[in-house]
Amino acid sequence: MDQEHTVNPAPGSLETQIGAWRAHLRKSHTIKSPDAAELEDHLREQIASLSAGGLSDDEAFLVAVKRMGAIDALTREFAREHSDRLWKQLVLSSDAEQGDGETAASGWSRKMWMALALAVAAAVAIKIPALFGLPFDAEPARAFYPRNISFFALPFIAAYFAWDRPLALRGRMALAAAFAVAAALVNTYPFAFSPKGEPGHTFILTMLHLPIALWMCVGVAYVGGRWRGSDRRMDFIRFTGELFIYYVLIALGGGVLMALSVAIFEAIGIKLEPYLQNWIVPCGVVGASVIATWLVEAKQSVIENMAPVLTRIFTPLFALLLLAFIATMVWTGRGFDVKREILIAFDLLLVVVFGLLLYSISARDGLARPGLADWIQLTLVGAALVVDVLALWAIGSRISSFGFTPNRVAALGENVILLANLGGSVLLYAGFLRGRVAFSRLLNWQTFYLYIFAAWAAVVALLFPLLFGFA
Repeated sequence: MDQEHTVNPAPGSLETQIGAWRAHLRKSHTIKSPDAAELEDHLREQIASLSAGGLSDDEAFLVAVKRMGAIDALTREFAREHSDRLWKQLVLSSDAEQGDGETAASGWSRKMWMALALAVAAAVAIKIPALFGLPFDAEPARAFYPRNISFFALPFIAAYFAWDRPLALRGRMALAAAFAVAAALVNTYPFAFSPKGEPGHTFILTMLHLPIALWMCVGVAYVGGRWRGSDRRMDFIRFTGELFIYYVLIALGGGVLMALSVAIFEAIGIKLEPYLQNWIVPCGVVGASVIATWLVEAKQSVIENMAPVLTRIFTPLFALLLLAFIATMVWTGRGFDVKREILIAFDLLLVVVFGLLLYSISARDGLARPGLADWIQLTLVGAALVVDVLALWAIGSRISSFGFTPNRVAALGENVILLANLGGSVLLYAGFLRGRVAFSRLLNWQTFYLYIFAAWAAVVALLFPLLFGFA
């Protein structure tokens, strides 16, 4: 072991914790000194990466030990023996960490106040249009707020990460320019509306795909500009899933709170609905996104355990659903209904399957031997591939019968992208199960597709209106 790794650290410091882990390794007579040094280097690399991502030393050490435990049995035993201490550190609030003075003042508390400030800024931003005659419940707002809802939330999340991460000034300016250009385009596009005020196809497509494209800007801020390498992209994928979970929980809690507020104030003859509709709901929708971001980051080492549990539960269920659907089609001989609503439902199903595949891969130990869960995953992806082929056939039938429209072209492109992704995933997963393909290739394949989906979303959001005359 080199000299740097054997210094006498201060009690409670990162080096103390690494020293305890190192001492645990030395208890084993089977591990040699070079192997221990290699494991320690790997542990330190994990800690450095997590620290660069915004975690404190304690948090980075705990998450790194957890990840190393999937590779090294001795580290897994260490985590098990120290589980009580680890969990106490994971759930301690910043107030309980006051013994570390500086850490408490400059760590979670500093980030918490920044998140609160940005949440308030987002809430103020969404109310500014009301000063110019666009209140949330006004008729003209039906077109304005759907165009701009992304710009009332995502820039503030990106700003939080740009502040927290080592993102260069050039990177921050590029992100600001991306949001500004997108906002200028969608607000100057002359989208078509029916006499009744109903939006056209390209307007709806832009509103659905623009947040997806801009979410990649948040991803660049999240990784601190270091977008190369599948590990950082996979961390962003994990963050996205956990953010969705936290946001839904906050929304459910907020819904209950508002319902109870309406009930108790109605008892004294006061109607809260106008205040909730014009103030609480719009401000809460955008502000909660920033608060959920901070919560995910603050408890990152705990909520990483959600991904394996959720994927283990829903992967077999969705696999059974798709297999049952295919078997029923074959048994009954019934064809694929080509109605638009049905195709949208199948596209959503395929997107969910893609998400399950992505999060299953993100939670899996790449060095572990293939098991039953991998075979179930391959079954799910294979069944989804069959369903995607059927969906493409149905889309082709609609196009041949009724011609090209923005919706059909968008659906066609999305299904072709999913077909390529699922097809490649089937081949790579089958090769992995046969021992001929490294799991890292499957991981790289999935994270690479983030670029593909983001690029297609940007094309649909910003170019389709031009190509189809804003209809």
